[in-house]
Amino acid sequence: MTSGLQFSWELSGSGWATCRIKDGSSERKDIVSYCTDALADLLHGVAGLYGSAPVQRFSFDLEPAEVRWVLRGRGSEVDLSIYRFPDMSASFDAPDQEGTPVWGSTQPRGLLGHVVMEAARSVLEVHGEDGYLAKWVQHSFPVAALQDLRRLHLQHDRCELRHAAALSLP
Repeated sequence: MTSGLQFSWELSGSGWATCRIKDGSSERKDIVSYCTDALADLLHGVAGLYGSAPVQRFSFDLEPAEVRWVLRGRGSEVDLSIYRFPDMSASFDAPDQEGTPVWGSTQPRGLLGHVVMEAARSVLEVHGEDGYLAKWVQHSFPVAALQDLRRLHLQHDRCELRHAAALSLP
């Protein structure tokens, strides 16, 4: 299904974020730990779809579980698959198929890029860089990764959705 994609990233406590992705038929929600630079990994993964590598992988630490996102670009479409592994420390090198598939969807790359970019921008707007670091603790807000995704999205996608102004940072 290629309609109704929604994505949110909300800081939900010191070192925790709630990540939600939803399409017209299903939803996935995870409580993500700050043990990895998760939001930066997400932004880099989506931005990577605009380059020459058609498959992007990144993981979120759920302490102790792992959810691994696998994004497979197929022209202007992206197959999104999320796999769950019981223990992140034991699944680092495990092939995707050893995980349990927990969510999947096919979406236009432009829509995926847009909703991820807007969710990250919203986090920055709500918390600012200092507030983000205070809540996320181990990692600064990934400003450069967000700017890169925004540049690639606006350059390569014919997105007709509303876009916030460019990031204005001190």
